[in-house]
Amino acid sequence: MAKAKQIAIYGKGGIGKSTTTSNLSAALSKLGFKVMQFGCDPKSDSTNTLRDGAYIPTVLDTLREKNEVNAHEVIYQGFNGIYCVEAGGPAPGVGCAGRGIITAVELFKQQRIFEELDLDFVIYDVLGDVVCGGFAVPIREGIAEHVFTVSSADFMAVYAANNLFRGIQKYSKAGGALLGGLIANSINQPYAKEIIDDFVAQTKTRVVEYIPRSVTVTQCELQGKTTIEAAPDSAQARVYSSLAEKIAAHQESKTPAPLEARELREWAGKWGQYLLAFETGDIRRELTANL
Repeated sequence: MAKAKQIAIYGKGGIGKSTTTSNLSAALSKLGFKVMQFGCDPKSDSTNTLRDGAYIPTVLDTLREKNEVNAHEVIYQGFNGIYCVEAGGPAPGVGCAGRGIITAVELFKQQRIFEELDLDFVIYDVLGDVVCGGFAVPIREGIAEHVFTVSSADFMAVYAANNLFRGIQKYSKAGGALLGGLIANSINQPYAKEIIDDFVAQTKTRVVEYIPRSVTVTQCELQGKTTIEAAPDSAQARVYSSLAEKIAAHQESKTPAPLEARELREWAGKWGQYLLAFETGDIRRELTANL
């Protein structure tokens, strides 16, 4: 029985991380893999589109109701047999938002659930805030083998990705997870691709897949479904299928080279000048040469 390939997908809130993760899980399942999606966001909505928009009881909520929990009580099956789990979070305004991850992972490890279900992939959907110890668990303790981050070309998304790279760099020295690459989301304009390409070059990583913003995704999510399920023949579904094939084939992850705060600010400033010049039609050759 082969060990499940454990992957963590990080990204700032609202970047499309859960959309990407759910479509990745769905596409991997269509390739014939046994998949578990492990939602690690306190909002507990990671797996909704794998279950027709339905929420499921979380690990923390279930533990609050009873002292002992069999892990099977908090595992629900979704689209194409995907196992769905939501770690959950504390009551609003109380406790650590990442506490659900720590508790849920420990429960599953103690009961050897990953081995029992003979999974091919466990995919953790995690908020990109590694400042919180709970959110850092998948990389800090080496629970995930490979980490991928979802980012657009917006500065705050890139900022969050760079922070994640700093966390990976820190924990890699103690056997933590390494970076598989960046999933570029909402890439519709040429300049957005150029910004992301430059960022990964600066931080010595790579882009795994470019995912355009698409109304197809919105239409499918309004039905409570992934694009892979609701629009399997769409161009967007082909992009997610391509991502799944690349993730399935991925073997070697690396330690990134994050930018220091000053370097990131200077880098962003140059791109800001470029976009302003582009908008006004006054693109200076010397500026683009320095980017």
